[in-house]
Amino acid sequence: MRKILILALTLLPFYAICQEFGFGEITSQEKDFNRTQIDSTANAVYLNEYGTTRFSYDSETGRVKLVFDYHVRIKIFNKEGFEAANVIVPLHRTGTNDDQKEFLSDLKASTFNFLNGRLVETQMSSKAVFTEERSKYTHLSKFTLPNVAENSIIEYKYTIETPYIFNFRTWQFQSEYPKLNSTYVAFIPANYKYNISLRGYYPLTENKAELSTACLRISGKEMDCSKITYSMKNIPAFVEEDYMTSPSNYKSAVYFELSEVYYLTGSVQKYTKTWKDVENELIDSKEFGSQMKRKDVFKTIVPGITTGLTSDLQKAKAIFEYIKKQVRWNDYYGKYCETSVKEVVDKRSGNVADINFTLISALSAANLDVEAVILSTRDNGVVNKLYPILSDFNYVIAKVNIDGNSYLLDATEPLAPFGLLPLRCINDQGRVINLKKPSYWIDLKASKRSSTSHSLIGKMNEDGKINATVTSHSLGFNAMNLRKDMKRYSSLDEYVEKLDERLTNIKIKNYKIANVDSVENALVQEYEVELNVGNTENTANYFNPFFINPIRSNPFKLNQRNYPVDLGAASEERIAISISLPEKFQIKEQPKDISLALPNQGGRYILQTSLTDHNLTLSQQLLFSKAIYSPEEYHYLKEFYNRIIQTQKSDILLTKSN
Repeated sequence: MRKILILALTLLPFYAICQEFGFGEITSQEKDFNRTQIDSTANAVYLNEYGTTRFSYDSETGRVKLVFDYHVRIKIFNKEGFEAANVIVPLHRTGTNDDQKEFLSDLKASTFNFLNGRLVETQMSSKAVFTEERSKYTHLSKFTLPNVAENSIIEYKYTIETPYIFNFRTWQFQSEYPKLNSTYVAFIPANYKYNISLRGYYPLTENKAELSTACLRISGKEMDCSKITYSMKNIPAFVEEDYMTSPSNYKSAVYFELSEVYYLTGSVQKYTKTWKDVENELIDSKEFGSQMKRKDVFKTIVPGITTGLTSDLQKAKAIFEYIKKQVRWNDYYGKYCETSVKEVVDKRSGNVADINFTLISALSAANLDVEAVILSTRDNGVVNKLYPILSDFNYVIAKVNIDGNSYLLDATEPLAPFGLLPLRCINDQGRVINLKKPSYWIDLKASKRSSTSHSLIGKMNEDGKINATVTSHSLGFNAMNLRKDMKRYSSLDEYVEKLDERLTNIKIKNYKIANVDSVENALVQEYEVELNVGNTENTANYFNPFFINPIRSNPFKLNQRNYPVDLGAASEERIAISISLPEKFQIKEQPKDISLALPNQGGRYILQTSLTDHNLTLSQQLLFSKAIYSPEEYHYLKEFYNRIIQTQKSDILLTKSN
């Protein structure tokens, strides 16, 4: 289970604390460091990492800001580790004024190589630094260290000034490379109170809190600080693997959230709010609550959408389809509207909030019980449940309640059926915001199991070729993903042409695909195919029957995984093959029937083959009955896949009599 600790700003047990290190002062131990001491597979290793965050007062503007200093030294072992020399520093902004931006300064970077027994330093030029606009609110400062080679040591340091004191700098102990030492020092004035949380699975090696006198001077008055030091040693690399949510949920890190500020005037401002405070703030917001109330925009539109429909569910589905078709998503997330429901209807485009508040307004105009749900997407991390932090949320969807059932809707995804959220939204829980009732948590789950069934009925000719018809039915995420894949091509003909090129020993001769745009129905694909099983001139020939969606590699490769396996939804795949063989052919060898099961009814794999009256039948079922598997179940999943892969390597031996 992920560990989260809430720490008070009090003195903690003292240990020896690692200090800041001098730039370019590379020791012989660092020069000769062998990666086998921490990770024999590492492409690079952080030899030392040190950071501090402190408050600073600008007497000219009268504003308080945060100053973050970062310094790191990394040894690169091979070409795969050269990526460590490509550095990206995100800088945030909320406006164009200087007090609404973060600034990068005092950047210094060098590469150190050992040539002929001496240390050679190559300094990075300022011309190597450039800025990229990632979004309206984030710019990326990028630079690449020069003259990097195998066994180089790179080192860089910089300062970031930020006006956002609410979000004290987070420190990530884990990265894609292992670290020998990582130390973070936070200087927090006595009149600032932060909630501090530790995430991850690795304990701090060293921890210390002490008094730092006169660390900040405001309006001529000196203030003391709590100096809190966090240190961790010999930290394993964080390895990302398939089927996971944001790495920030699991990496060892320390987080800060501003709780209260005690001003010199004696007043107190509380930043940690109750959900009641947050509800009022959202409902009173012009970009949130006001847009939920704009059902007047659809006063004349909704009756035309729902003409002839009698049930509330039919009306809700019709409105959902209408909004999906009428408004195009601009690919931007957000929990606040950038424009207004009226402008979205006129311009027919908008961000997530624009579109889903338009959906909420339309459903409300049909007199349906509808609410908003704020959430954090899978790549944004899990929200803090201990106290409400609005900045944790980056997305909003609709929730409509009909006849005792609730349906979660996101109109940004045109290929999503009614009630099925895109995978990006399936992330723990969201908070339901109602205009008249208290907010509450709701589970964000796939509303239906992802399923696919494949059926092949064919006949083998005397020359050994098989002519067959393959029919597939897909529902849930499986269908949504296939539809997205199809839409990437200019036509279905092009999609099938590319599919035919990817298939081995299978030629598609004709096809029918139904319900590509009818997302409420199963996606149906039917292909007439010709399979070449080998050279049938031989009296004995091996034929692998696992050619429909085979599992060739195991997605789980780690020796140990400390975070859950999140599939997004329970899933099932069934494959049924029936091939009529000529009388001259017989089966001498065939895959053994097998039945595998995951513990706690977590899933199963069943394979059965038979030959009756020259008719070969093979059936498979692969079932994952849960969406999320715990780290303790990882070994079982890994072995489960290994057994399936081994089974699907089995061939059928066909013999031909004279």
